[in-house]
Amino acid sequence: MLESLGKLVTESGFAGFFSNPDGWRNLVMIAIACVLLYLGIKKQYEPLLMVGIAMGCLLANVSSVFMTSNGQLPDALYHQDLWDRFLNTGAFTTGYEQYFHNYGYILSEGGLIDILYIGVKAGIYPCLIFMGIGAMTDFGPLISNPKSLLLGAAAQFGVFFAFFGANLLGFDAQQSASIGIIGGADGPTAILTTTKLAPELLGPIAVAAYSYMALIPMIQPPIMRALTTEKERSVKMTQLREVSKTEKILFPIVVTIFVVLLLPSTAPLIGCLMFGNLLKETGVTERLSDVAQNALMNIVTLFLGISVGATMVGSRFLTLDTIKIVVLGLIAFSFSTIGGLLVGKLMYKLSGGKINPLIGSAGVSAVPMAARVSQREGQKANPSNFLLMHAMGPNVAGVIGSAIAAGFLISMFGG
Repeated sequence: MLESLGKLVTESGFAGFFSNPDGWRNLVMIAIACVLLYLGIKKQYEPLLMVGIAMGCLLANVSSVFMTSNGQLPDALYHQDLWDRFLNTGAFTTGYEQYFHNYGYILSEGGLIDILYIGVKAGIYPCLIFMGIGAMTDFGPLISNPKSLLLGAAAQFGVFFAFFGANLLGFDAQQSASIGIIGGADGPTAILTTTKLAPELLGPIAVAAYSYMALIPMIQPPIMRALTTEKERSVKMTQLREVSKTEKILFPIVVTIFVVLLLPSTAPLIGCLMFGNLLKETGVTERLSDVAQNALMNIVTLFLGISVGATMVGSRFLTLDTIKIVVLGLIAFSFSTIGGLLVGKLMYKLSGGKINPLIGSAGVSAVPMAARVSQREGQKANPSNFLLMHAMGPNVAGVIGSAIAAGFLISMFGG
């Protein structure tokens, strides 16, 4: 009995913190996972994904702390070594046969989260989430005011600023592109771009992207007040024209044709986004639209969160590069806000003071939070101001803009 108890103690995961060389890193990541759970539950920072990411991080590090004498992790839910072999094109076979063989190897040898992660690696989850976003999005404000596209494009400035910054700090082109896309303030886009270009950075990039999206009400207002005057912030804009049903139906079709022909690598994101929106606007596919907005969106969010969180294994996450990514992500996000505001100020001048530059900050694609921040700052300057619908135009333009930026980077550096 004593021998059995002694064996249980020495072979338990608790002993693994000491026997595993990376045990202390796992312990630190477990503490970080608990902090993320606190932020998601108590502070409600993007809780729908933050809770899943935190739980994935917790499960991956708890289950991988025990290592056998031959270096294997028999009970781990996520095996980074399997995915390292997957990414090595010479590990198993080559060509299309490689992918069938590699996925089969993951299915037979991997843990639960390894199997769920296939949806991330194959780019399925981000695209399905974009379908749900499309089904929940009203492009009417953008159609009513096409100039909003300029603000959505300007708000991608931070993506390319951070790209060059990351390159200067020693990241390669693929890694720099993945870090830069954090500036688009779009979690699914950041995840898809990173899985295509730099999957080894998925954990820190996903956490940075969703953390900064949740912190929009804290990050953007100081920048907005610093770059605009009281007079500019108090500008009241005229009511938008009513958009016809025909326009709303034609919009996703025209955008799909034009953008995908211009930049084929945007097809997965733009195609799913516009398909979801078309389901919403046709008026004859209410059941499908409802599934995309609710059931499908919720299921995919569950799988995406826990899969991405599992990549935050201590041996990979606790590095100097993670700190660099967090800082560069904040810079990217800030400069995206600055880019939108500066073009907003230019439009204010050119329109003779009829456009409130605050709507430019909504060009980042965090829908609808960024538009609400513009609304709130506008009302502080002028209590009778109502900018929400005007800000929604740049906001949804930012969703399209971030997808185009991601497609451009993938086509440039995807090999």
